[in-house]
Amino acid sequence: MQTIDGADQGPAGLIKDVDTSTFMADVIEASQDVPVLVDFWAPWCEPCKALTPVLERVVNEAGGAVRLAKINIDENQQIASQMQIRSVPTVVAFKDGRPVDAFAGALPADKIKEFIARFAGEIGPSPLEQMLEQAAMLIEGRDFESAGGIYSQILQVEPQNVIAIAGLTRVLVELGDLENAENVLNSAQANLENTPEISSARAALEMAKQAGELGDVQELEAALFENPDNHRARFDLALALWAQGRRDDAADQLLDIIARDREWQDDGAREQLVKFFEIAGPADPFTLRARRKLSSLLFA
Repeated sequence: MQTIDGADQGPAGLIKDVDTSTFMADVIEASQDVPVLVDFWAPWCEPCKALTPVLERVVNEAGGAVRLAKINIDENQQIASQMQIRSVPTVVAFKDGRPVDAFAGALPADKIKEFIARFAGEIGPSPLEQMLEQAAMLIEGRDFESAGGIYSQILQVEPQNVIAIAGLTRVLVELGDLENAENVLNSAQANLENTPEISSARAALEMAKQAGELGDVQELEAALFENPDNHRARFDLALALWAQGRRDDAADQLLDIIARDREWQDDGAREQLVKFFEIAGPADPFTLRARRKLSSLLFA
């Protein structure tokens, strides 16, 4: 299994604090050999506190393809003035002894990698990204316990990693541990609540709670056999089937309600189907199949 212990510890010399006396050697001259990112920051700058750790991690993961020089503008105003730095954080890329590109503000890791790729080539997946990919594959193979172990390891290092929080929540939902799933989900900071990953995980948790209150699948099917227009039984059957992982069957039950009575429960069947789409994700084959069926019903 991949580990991320020491993921932020790169080769010596890749990251330096630079001032006026070392700027020529650590930036201008060093960029003749390898591109250098110059991070202009200030102690009072909150976005700087968010950006710098991400920059350091990306630079370390690049394995020597790029270096990072950090300049405190409060202590090095002359350099900041010469470089016409108007705000912080600002990152300027130097190559062959001159500035070649720049960006301002805090960017996520993937955008920083895209920025670096413009002058230093593509950066491969980090150990953390490899672990997330491995966990996703384990979930696809329904090895939830192993996937949960990987997500837990990631969260020990990055407690607010959105993908890991959502992933561990889903794993715990699948394992029936709804209490701990809710605890994990509630550990996400408020600013992450509306991310697609957290929203989808919360929808999955709420769905699992609903399913736990439903009747047995066979009982619900028997009720429908007696009365095919029992939309409540059909709706509950859809949720129960979803809880069993029978996603297509669950969608078909909701589509049946829509075909029979579009206005039932204020379009409740369609709204529930949209929740299924949110949980599965917009690119999931299930979502694509069910959306096509829904469209054919609504626009026939």
